Amino acid sequence: MTDTTNDEGFEPEEELVEKSAPADRGEAGPLDETEAPVRPYVDLGGLRIVPRPGMQMRLEVEEKTKRIVAVTLEHEGSTVQLQPFAAPRSEGIWAPVREVLRAQLERQGATVDEADGALGPELRARLQSGPDGAPRAVRIVGVDGPRWMLQGLIGGQAAVDDERAALAVELFRSTVVCRGDQPMPPRELIPLSAPKPV
Repeated sequence: MTDTTNDEGFEPEEELVEKSAPADRGEAGPLDETEAPVRPYVDLGGLRIVPRPGMQMRLEVEEKTKRIVAVTLEHEGSTVQLQPFAAPRSEGIWAPVREVLRAQLERQGATVDEADGALGPELRARLQSGPDGAPRAVRIVGVDGPRWMLQGLIGGQAAVDDERAALAVELFRSTVVCRGDQPMPPRELIPLSAPKPV
């Protein structure tokens, strides 16, 4: 009989969810802070972003709590919104999070398809209406890393154009996640902060 106990010494009630990440995640990203090369980054606490010519960065702030809940990068007609979440060491959370997102989007009237993208399974959605009232396409990607999951919402030209999408994925993959050592429940947003002066 195989031993089903894990490192903590208790039997899991259900099967572990496999991590979802490209085979080369440890080299091509998104990287953990322990894997990142020494280079200039914009330090946002839970994320480090590689600065690029022509790229604009916007911090998304929750009105009630005033906390930063996401970072949006705008580059060459596309946007990539980034959110890092805490995850268990031994299993992934992108698969269950994807199911929750799909259900939420469908409740809001979006049409949602799951596709196999450059990073693995992703959601492609058409939201009922964008700011101008026209339907808006988005791609939602996610990658499980060591003790974290990085989620990306890709919009603009990259949502509908595969060449532009490849550039947006490259932006996503160049991101470094700084999970820290503090205990955090799975799926909790890793704290983000305003850029620190260099």
